[in-house]
Amino acid sequence: MMSLKLGVTVAAVLVASAVGSSPGVAAPIEPLRPMAFLAGHCWKGDFADGKQTDEHCFAWLYDGKALRDTHTVRAPGRPDYIGETTCCWDSASKRVEYVYIENLGGVSRGSVESVPDALVFPATQYVADGQSMTYRVRWTKLSDTSYEAWSEMQVKDGWTTMFKLTMKQSS
Repeated sequence: MMSLKLGVTVAAVLVASAVGSSPGVAAPIEPLRPMAFLAGHCWKGDFADGKQTDEHCFAWLYDGKALRDTHTVRAPGRPDYIGETTCCWDSASKRVEYVYIENLGGVSRGSVESVPDALVFPATQYVADGQSMTYRVRWTKLSDTSYEAWSEMQVKDGWTTMFKLTMKQSS
């Protein structure tokens, strides 16, 4: 007869195995397939100042019907900036859409377009504390283990780069 302690341990291992393996096992639905190279991995990039890092970890949700991106910006002497994005197919609008929420209270909603070797996040609003900023993003795949993340914000006379990072697969 299995002891209660052993039974709990076995159950915990089975649950951990199921949770740990499901993101890599799920096959994404067709509209999310261009994002598949991201899933099951973390990607890390260094900002130009050499002090801050940005790390994104991706996992499939709901048998490949959605993709979660948990990201953390770390800088010495400051609390981590943490955000989470969930991408999914919107069958009414017939496009991939996302919602982004971060730990300082900011929120964004937008869409994702797939073009050859890139994911394009068209201009949308980031809203926090009653203020808004229009921004756009492009992730260009550089190799199987890296992509470039380029973020721009709208200014009076056009667009200006907020940052451009090379994200490298870290796990």
